[in-house]
Amino acid sequence: MQNKLIVIRGGGDLASGVALRLHHAGFSVIILELDTPLMVRRSVSFADAVYQGHRRVEDVTARLVSADQIMVTLEVGEIPVLVDPQANILRNQFVTSPQSTIVVDARLLKTTPELLDVKFPLYIGLGPGFVAGENCTAVIETRRGHTMGRVYWRGSAQSDSGEPEGDRRRVLRAPADGALDVHVEIGEHVKEGQVIATLQPEIAMDDFTIVSPFDGILRGMIHSNVRVTRGLKIGDVDRRNDPALCALVSDKALAVGGGVLEAVLAFFKNAEE
Repeated sequence: MQNKLIVIRGGGDLASGVALRLHHAGFSVIILELDTPLMVRRSVSFADAVYQGHRRVEDVTARLVSADQIMVTLEVGEIPVLVDPQANILRNQFVTSPQSTIVVDARLLKTTPELLDVKFPLYIGLGPGFVAGENCTAVIETRRGHTMGRVYWRGSAQSDSGEPEGDRRRVLRAPADGALDVHVEIGEHVKEGQVIATLQPEIAMDDFTIVSPFDGILRGMIHSNVRVTRGLKIGDVDRRNDPALCALVSDKALAVGGGVLEAVLAFFKNAEE
């Protein structure tokens, strides 16, 4: 079982909770990402390796690599991160054989995904857009509540509510298309009305300021100089005011990761019977 390779599409905070749980359980994990990931909680997102070259989340390190560096990275106990938005590595049977590879789609697109042209024995989808038995093998519930982290072998997860969990003011969104200039580091205390970032719009107008909606800590923020689109989630302020939480994978990510691990283990159990 431990020689099975698990490829995770996406390396944001939820996907990183999945990767952390699978890695701790002894599986070899690879993460595929965009060339400019838009994760907010980047201090706990393995996708940040795309920007930094490597990213340590809790006790595990992920490293940005090329395809020919995957195996040596796995051998030293790290998680390889590849810039591969089209998942081309899944067509390389020298690395990802259909007989020994499991795929987890953790991009959280919340829409029906395009089907891959390669079939794998276990394809797990996270959240809305996936229908077990149609475009994936199993779906993991990502919405908070009594069903969060549950595995569905038939049907789909709950639909996207379109609203953030808790106080909706905590989520910072881009007021226009443009490039961000971030002034506050993740984990820093902020006061209500404090300027966290400015956004230079693509069209000719004055810069926008993004301010904290209340006292707390900056829990997450997209990197400076990254192009964002109007309405995109770009930051998150946490009332709990505890900087230590910025370095920990969330309870939600761990619950979803537990669901993925359950699906993987159940699949192997059924295959052995």
